[in-house]
Amino acid sequence: MNAEADALTTVKDADRKHVFHSWSAQELIDPLAVAGAEGSYFWDYQGNRYLDFSSALVYTNIGYQHPKVTAAIQEQAAKLCTVAPGFAVDVRSEAARLIAERTPGDLDKIFFTNAGAEAVENAVRMARLHTGRPKVLSAYRSYHGATSTAINLTGDARRFGNDSATAGVVHFWGPFAYRSPFYSTTEAEECERALRHLEDTIVFEGPQSIAAIILETVGGAPGVLVHPDGYLAGVRALCDRYGIVFVLDEIMVGFGRIGRWFASEHWDVTPDLICFAKGVTSGYVPLGGVAVSAAIAETFARRPYPGGLTYSGHVLACAAAIATINVMEEEGVVEQSARTGAELLGPGLRALAERHPSVGEVRGLGTFWALELVRSKETREPLVPYNAAGADNAPMAEFGAACKKGGLWPLIAGNRIHIAPACNIAPQDVAKGLQILDEALTVADAHTV
Repeated sequence: MNAEADALTTVKDADRKHVFHSWSAQELIDPLAVAGAEGSYFWDYQGNRYLDFSSALVYTNIGYQHPKVTAAIQEQAAKLCTVAPGFAVDVRSEAARLIAERTPGDLDKIFFTNAGAEAVENAVRMARLHTGRPKVLSAYRSYHGATSTAINLTGDARRFGNDSATAGVVHFWGPFAYRSPFYSTTEAEECERALRHLEDTIVFEGPQSIAAIILETVGGAPGVLVHPDGYLAGVRALCDRYGIVFVLDEIMVGFGRIGRWFASEHWDVTPDLICFAKGVTSGYVPLGGVAVSAAIAETFARRPYPGGLTYSGHVLACAAAIATINVMEEEGVVEQSARTGAELLGPGLRALAERHPSVGEVRGLGTFWALELVRSKETREPLVPYNAAGADNAPMAEFGAACKKGGLWPLIAGNRIHIAPACNIAPQDVAKGLQILDEALTVADAHTV
């Protein structure tokens, strides 16, 4: 065997013996062994290159191995690898300043976590302590993380095996015009009826018991759900009316993903708390956090906040955040993401929808899109059932395999493919990815009626 084959065998054997993978039946998976990555591509030990249309898990916003960020991490490691979170340290303060400068309104305090789920956990804790109320409202068709509170807030099927029914969470239906739970015929109707439903939920749950409403600014894992104009502003107004903390989960969509530093800018809405992670470091070192409004920060000005993390504001992660934000600023990555969506991905994906009977809807912004795959455009029946597995999921499995065969790594969820390349993806790579999708969709077309 050659060196590459030896390395592949070693990696695969060790993975099988010792790595316990998330969201998986351990004996039924065969993970691809990745040998390296750069820019918008990664490759395996056999030399197969994949154009990554998933940005890993929607976090390599500036692509893999950006030299300025890797150099910043190396430089920080040589200077100071770690220090306890109770100290003031230059990179932690600078990372917080750069993030706070980009948040809307007066969200000027940054509580650092290691990842997004911990950001959600702490945002909910802050809201409950600030209001003295126990309940939190979150949407069906949502994902907020895999820790205890976050998974209970989640509104998709991953909650089922973890739902304790004791988390103080109430779910409601958010707007989704393509599969409207409100029998709406227009986006305006969907917005109006969704807000009425949410207010009814607040009233019947008792406003005096509700600490927070948490929403993904753009629904990520549930299908790149872009809220209709007016919805987030309407939720903000309801929160103000009933004294409820408004939390926006920007873990997937912050830091350029939809062509804004924070997605809430797109609708000119300022929440009380913003949860972030992923793109803040392009995933190079894990980092998350909560951006905190002045009113909530004041609650803990003389009252200790009862929460913390050993690695809060880890200096290597903060160095990565500083470098990532500076790269995005210097190279115009946020603006590039907006242009890519408006000029390349949006038009290209809509053209695919016209050619392929399996594409029921195209939706998205910036470098965050989804194709809703259906058996029939007329009935809108999903290509596979909700939470499908095994034989029921065969059409999507075949479609995913066709993407990979063509050299495209897809992000598939349910009956959808999510298109989330690096925010700085080159135009020629967008064109290449669309061509591979065009060919792969013929596999999905074979399952239409």
